[in-house]
Amino acid sequence: MTASTPLLSLKGITKVFPGVRALENVQLDLWPGRVTALIGENGAGKSTLVKVMTGIYQPDAGELLYKAIPISLPNPEAAHKVGITAIHQETVLFDELTVTENIFVGHYLYRGLFKKLDWAAMHQQARDILRRLEVNIDPRAVLKTLSIAQRHMVAIARALSFDAQVVILDEPTAALSQHEILEFYQIVERLKQEGKAILFISHKFDEIFELADHYTILRDGAFVSAGDIAGITEEKMVAMMVGRAITQTYPKVACEPGETVLEVKDLCHPTEFAHISFSLRKGEILGFYGLVGAGRTELMQALCGVTRPASGEIILNGKTAQFRQPADAIEAGIVYVPEERQKQGAIIELPISQNISLPQLKRLNPNGILHDDREWQLAEEYARRLQVKAFSWRQPVETLSGGNQQKVVIGKWLATQPTVIILDEPTKGIDIGSKAAVHQFMSELVSQGLAVIMVSSELPEVMGMADRIIVMHEGLMAAEYGAGKATAENIVSAASGAGQEAA
Repeated sequence: MTASTPLLSLKGITKVFPGVRALENVQLDLWPGRVTALIGENGAGKSTLVKVMTGIYQPDAGELLYKAIPISLPNPEAAHKVGITAIHQETVLFDELTVTENIFVGHYLYRGLFKKLDWAAMHQQARDILRRLEVNIDPRAVLKTLSIAQRHMVAIARALSFDAQVVILDEPTAALSQHEILEFYQIVERLKQEGKAILFISHKFDEIFELADHYTILRDGAFVSAGDIAGITEEKMVAMMVGRAITQTYPKVACEPGETVLEVKDLCHPTEFAHISFSLRKGEILGFYGLVGAGRTELMQALCGVTRPASGEIILNGKTAQFRQPADAIEAGIVYVPEERQKQGAIIELPISQNISLPQLKRLNPNGILHDDREWQLAEEYARRLQVKAFSWRQPVETLSGGNQQKVVIGKWLATQPTVIILDEPTKGIDIGSKAAVHQFMSELVSQGLAVIMVSSELPEVMGMADRIIVMHEGLMAAEYGAGKATAENIVSAASGAGQEAA
C-alpha cells in the first residue's frame, strides 16, 4: 500500500429500506494519518453509511476495500477485527461499570490455565492508553461519575484498546465546552500522528475547516463531491450539501412584543441557581447564554415542573403558578423541549404519530378508547409544518436523523398550543439546512404571538435570534442585554464571570 492508497475505500455503496433508498452509489476514501469530513444534511445518509462501515448494515450493492483488498463485514465484530470503530455523539458506554471495564468490555484480558480476568493488566493498559491521550482519568472510577467530555475520552480509549486503524468520530463535540473542544482537537492530532484514518462527522464548519484534510459531501443519500478541504469554501460546501444557497441563517422577523405572559421573581434553588428574575412577553424570543454548568438547563427544568425551586415566584398570565410536576406546567401552557432529545424528548421506539400525540391522549381519546385517525391527523399537521423527512408517520422516531428527531419533539409540544415554549439547545447536532428551518419556524411562532425562551451555547444563534439576552454564570444572572446592544466580547466576558452588567 502506497501513501496515495486509501486505507479504507467504499465504492458504489447502495442501501435500500422499504419505501426509501437510503444510499445510492456512494463512494468514500479514508487515508492513514488524515482526517476526512463527511458532510451532509440530517437525512443525507451519513448514519446509514457509518452503519455499513461498522458491519451493522449490509450494502445491497457496492464493495468495501481495506488496503485495496475487498472485504466483507457481516457484523460489528468483523469490523472490530479489521480495526474499524465508531465513537458516536450519544456515547454508548455503561454508566455502572468502571473506566477499565468500559474500555475492555467484549475483549477482556485473561491469565492462567483457567482464564481468570487479568484486572491488573487491564488497569495498567487502560492507564497507559489514557496517558497516551494525555487525559487524567482514574481507570477504577465508575463511569457515571465522569463528565460528558471525559466519557468521550473513555470511548476513544476503548477504540485504541484494540488497535483500531479506522476511527469514526460522529458529532464528537456536540456536548463539549469550548475548552474541551480544544483538548479534543489535540487528541485528533495525536491520532493522525499514529497513522489512524479518521472519518469526522460534524455540522460545525469551523471544526471541519480546522481538523479535516479532505471532504466528502452527500445529499439525499447520493454522493455529491469529494476533494481537499483547502480547495473549497464554506459557501460552496453549503450549496452542494443542501442543493441551494442558505441566504439567511438567522431569519429573525421583526415583531412588536405584546403583553407580559411570564414573570419570574427571585427564583432560587438550593444548589443550581439563585435570585433569577426576568419577564417574557408575547411575540418575544428571550435568549439564555452561559458556559457549561451555568445553571441554564436547571432553571428551565424548574420553570416547567421537572424540579421545584426553594423560593421565589413564577407568574403566568398574571397569576402565581406552582408546578408540582411537568403535567401541571403543560396544563398551564408552559412546555419544554429538552437538550437530550433521545433520552428526555421522545420515546424513540414509538412512531412519529404516537410521539406527537402523546401529551394529548386524554383530549384526543376522551372515552379512553384510542382513535388512531385523530392521532394521525395531529401528526400530519405538525410533522408537515416542520417538514419532517419520513416515508410514513408510522416510522419509529429512532430511525430518523437527529434533525428530524428534533422536529418531532418540537412538533409534539407545539401541538399542545402552549403560551410559552422553552427550547433548550434547539439546533444541537443538526445540520445547517435543518437549523435554518428551525430558526424560520421560531420566527413564525413569535409572529403568531407565542412567547419563546431559547437556551443556546452557540453565540451566533443567540445574537441572531433573541430579542433580549440573559447571560448566566455559576447559577446567577451575570448580564442582560437588549436587542442589538451586545457584542460577542460582552457576552463571553459576562459568561466567564468577568463582571456583571445590564444594557
